[in-house]
Amino acid sequence: MTTTRTRNLDQYGNPPLRWSQAQDLLVRESAAKEVPFFLNTVHPGGRPHSVGIGAIWFEDTLFFVSGPGTRKSRNLAVNPACTVSVRLTGMDLVLEGDAHRVTDEATLDRVAARYRETGWPAEREGTAFTAPYTAPSAGPPPWHVHRISLRAAHAVSTAESGGATRWTFG
Repeated sequence: MTTTRTRNLDQYGNPPLRWSQAQDLLVRESAAKEVPFFLNTVHPGGRPHSVGIGAIWFEDTLFFVSGPGTRKSRNLAVNPACTVSVRLTGMDLVLEGDAHRVTDEATLDRVAARYRETGWPAEREGTAFTAPYTAPSAGPPPWHVHRISLRAAHAVSTAESGGATRWTFG
């Protein structure tokens, strides 16, 4: 994924953070159970909705699953705009974009294989996933897979070196 613009938000003179650093952290840490991701959507009435999700960064994209009857899935069906927030090692990161359901079976097979590598025994069943278990808030199976098409991201370094940066993607 290539940035179209990098904007340094740091008021203390630190250099901008590198998007490649955020990507490397996402690849390494997104599959870890102890790394919480929070999906933020908008209720049709305009209220914000935030919920923890099990997400993976795979093939330069953030994927997550959700039951079709859950509030997050119903919100995204009306308005796909969302943010995902995560605390990574040395960096707080917010991803902004649109979440869309993945129905391509080849993509679903690859994503299921990646989830299995992380310890979650997901299997593709048609255009959804099933497994013996998932997060309590995911709803009952089958679960739809969503991918976030990024428009922007911003990060604040939590390391001693400091820094704050916003990236946009084309």
